[in-house]
Amino acid sequence: MLTTVNEPIPNPLQSQPDFAIPPDLEAEIDELITHYPVRRSASMMVLHAIQERFGWLSQEAIEWTARKLELQPINIYELVTFYPMFRQHPMGRYQIKVCRTLSCALRGAHGLYRHFCEKLGLDPSKHGPQTTKDGRFSIEFVECLAACGTAPVLMVNDDLHENVTAEKADQILEDCR
Repeated sequence: MLTTVNEPIPNPLQSQPDFAIPPDLEAEIDELITHYPVRRSASMMVLHAIQERFGWLSQEAIEWTARKLELQPINIYELVTFYPMFRQHPMGRYQIKVCRTLSCALRGAHGLYRHFCEKLGLDPSKHGPQTTKDGRFSIEFVECLAACGTAPVLMVNDDLHENVTAEKADQILEDCR
């Protein structure tokens, strides 16, 4: 079936047909917006609030945000596609972020990343975040985690792990299981 230029091609990974902002979250967002003299200035904080609740930003969430802030969807897509902290796909329960900047790279971050991928059955050569089939783990390379003196470092969700070896990596995975 051919799709015309005006009809978006559906992406099942981004589809969230029952998307709705719960009343408590909408009240939180309404309050957030009051802190900014121009509605558009609240964009990042609104996106963070939605992602914190749902774990990612679906197409419907992005479009809802644009309507809420009286913007065009492209104004919100610009932010979501530019800033790497925003997720357009569901992520695993445990999000592993391996630092790849100079200090960590020199102290073995690439080998550490490969080790995690092999243990989780993921492709170490694939670019961007990857999630295990069971949805339990996601892994990705990230830029500086600000702990250069204790490289290599990684984060699992909000927990920083320093001086990570293959043995420590195995223990981290075991603790998450």
